[in-house]
Amino acid sequence: MCGICGIVSIQHHQPVDAGVLQRMTRCMHHRGPDEEGIYCRPMAGLGSRRLSIIDLAGGQQPIANEDETLWIVYNGEIYNFQELRVYLERQGHQFRTHTDTEVILHLYEEFGPDCVQHLNGIFAFAIWHEPAETLFIARDRMGIKPLYYTTANNQLIFGSELKVILAHPDVRREVDLISLNEYLSFEYVPSPRTILRNIFRLEAGHWLLYNRAGLRHEAYWQLSLARSELRPPVHWRDYAPKLLDRLQQTVQQELVSDVPVGVLLSGGLDSSTIAALMVQSYPGRVKSFSIGFEENSFDESGYARQVAQHLGTEHHELVLTSKLAAEMVPTITDFLDEPFADSSLIPTLLLSQFARQQVKVVLGGDGGDELFAGYPTLTAHRLIEYYERIVPRTVRASVAPRLLKRLPVSFNNISFDFKVRRLLSGRGVPLQARHHRWLGAFMDEQKEPLLQPWITPILRNTYTPAYEHARACDARLPLNQILYSDMKLYLEGDILYKVDRASMAASLEVRVPFLNRSLISFASELPLELKLHRFTTKFLLKKSVRHLLPREIIERPKKGFNMPVAKWLTGELRELTLDMLSPGRVAQQGYFQANFVSQLLDEHFARRQDHRKLLWTLLIFQLWHARYMEP
Repeated sequence: MCGICGIVSIQHHQPVDAGVLQRMTRCMHHRGPDEEGIYCRPMAGLGSRRLSIIDLAGGQQPIANEDETLWIVYNGEIYNFQELRVYLERQGHQFRTHTDTEVILHLYEEFGPDCVQHLNGIFAFAIWHEPAETLFIARDRMGIKPLYYTTANNQLIFGSELKVILAHPDVRREVDLISLNEYLSFEYVPSPRTILRNIFRLEAGHWLLYNRAGLRHEAYWQLSLARSELRPPVHWRDYAPKLLDRLQQTVQQELVSDVPVGVLLSGGLDSSTIAALMVQSYPGRVKSFSIGFEENSFDESGYARQVAQHLGTEHHELVLTSKLAAEMVPTITDFLDEPFADSSLIPTLLLSQFARQQVKVVLGGDGGDELFAGYPTLTAHRLIEYYERIVPRTVRASVAPRLLKRLPVSFNNISFDFKVRRLLSGRGVPLQARHHRWLGAFMDEQKEPLLQPWITPILRNTYTPAYEHARACDARLPLNQILYSDMKLYLEGDILYKVDRASMAASLEVRVPFLNRSLISFASELPLELKLHRFTTKFLLKKSVRHLLPREIIERPKKGFNMPVAKWLTGELRELTLDMLSPGRVAQQGYFQANFVSQLLDEHFARRQDHRKLLWTLLIFQLWHARYMEP
């Protein structure tokens, strides 16, 4: 893994400033502490920070082709690079290294932009073609590796992180109000926008070409779920062996490395499946890593220990205390250069740091929920439909609201009152909006008193990105459209962003076998009934691995990687929260109405309402704003 960046100045031949390029490159030292590499010419400059995994001695970047007309910087791993190399050598290409980086470069020589069609892996890369004065940038199909870009003063500027682009003096910092509106609801900013105006993320499965003709931006791959709806009636036994075989091949493929590989083990079905298959293929005893919590309702470390004992891994466990979390929160903007309100970022960072003490590479279970319908919200959609049909209208309109008010507020993990309130907040709401209301923080009716009146006239519908993805989906079943939307929004914008930022802050490479190209192809054609069978989530996956894992691991309900934020806000983080959300600071910023923010704080501290999601979302924004937007 690496961090990459670059500046291209074609239009008016303003020479690239080598000092600026070096400053950008050093902003991402954490992404690649092993080596720094710079290519700088008057028209283009490329920078790289390398975390060496393959060809430790010979893989320094940037890398050039035989006649040095093409140069590449690259972040990722290509799992089929050895097969591609054999093909390229037969075509006459000569290699100087044993890296997958050089394979991509020669593949571009051979196929141009279509080179991405042949890659199975996780990647973001940039290739500068010097004679043609052309820059080509591409990102992997699912958006596992990040890439940001902008244009400023007739230059294209790109980098692995937002802060890298902000290191360029020509880049302006202005909050995008549409992005702010979406962040408050989603807890992240959906691609291609970022929190700052005119700075964009290259979307998953897209490439970008920049030359004298301008900027060309295209999708090279699109997820398709249509075939999953064209299958005849099926039985899970027809698919379970095929799924297990595909999983085994994928895990074995992603173990390629010149350094030791471990596994992140939460004790959930996905990470336990990866660990079980890794034990079968790894040449040596697998090291597993998990994190526990001192708050019992959030702690699942016992399940991880059970799986580790069952599989015989060398297990390592770290316990997160409230004190440790409180100490970390004020510092997370050191590596979090966009507001991001998924609180599980904190244990993910600590777990990454913990694992990095022993290994450079780990496998993780991310992507299994999106691929095989694992989220409880999917069953909740069916529950709310039953509720609307079965419960009389008068009860829904008058009795239910009164009962909700009488429910005692609990700060425990996914408490009964939290689940009921969330479920009923989806009543009468269109499917796509309902889904993201359940997953996110602020609902539209809560943003009306939150945002300053001058902001609201320019805001578009909060859930426009969800509706756009639903329309782009080639499947007709509503729940298939939800799965598609999750992969385009929640998976890329939340899960993969979190894993990348946390792991790279610790200089750890995380690989995600569930999002391997071959497994996505297989899973996308599975009938929906094999993923969500009545109220059983991940139905086929559970059947496929039933002989590999303890029954209680397979059948236990999903909790998620949640944090005791509600208690932290009233305890260890109270002073920080009151400071960052003080009326004076809020009024000075000008985005939010101080009276409403104070009301949220008062109700939460008095335990009259559980505002953990709302307050955490505001707190993270305030910390980000103080770090990146205030002098």
